[in-house]
Amino acid sequence: MRELNLAQRLTSPLQSLSSCEHRTVSKDGLIICKKITEGSSEVSPNICRACPFRAINCAHLRFSLRQVTPSPLIVRFNGRTEVWDDDPPEILLERAACAARVAPIDHPRSCAGCSLRQPLHASPERATRQAPRSGVAGKVVPFPGRGVTAAAG
Repeated sequence: MRELNLAQRLTSPLQSLSSCEHRTVSKDGLIICKKITEGSSEVSPNICRACPFRAINCAHLRFSLRQVTPSPLIVRFNGRTEVWDDDPPEILLERAACAARVAPIDHPRSCAGCSLRQPLHASPERATRQAPRSGVAGKVVPFPGRGVTAAAG
């Protein structure tokens, strides 16, 4: 039941970013991702937006993350030295697997066409597009992301 409540609560991308269940605040005031096992676990909203978990968006995903911080490039020319460190940190899947298919996941694209996919974050356009139908005979049971299903009984 917890997954259904979470899917109903998260309706917009901004709301899902602010309420990620993997993000916490340390005693020092740093924003920390609990799923990062390698690299710095300190994150920013820009790093969270690029999170592979958000791209996959499936309840069956079990994963750990790795944060890769690019090393600065030291450039020497005409007797001057400059340090170029413009690249932002990247967040990648360290290990990931699908609990439903019991299969490893190498890239977020491998989940795109899965028939067992259960989105955790409902997209706002899908929520407005599928309004509940009235006048359906039998019991009406709403499922998030699937509209209304009538049960014969």
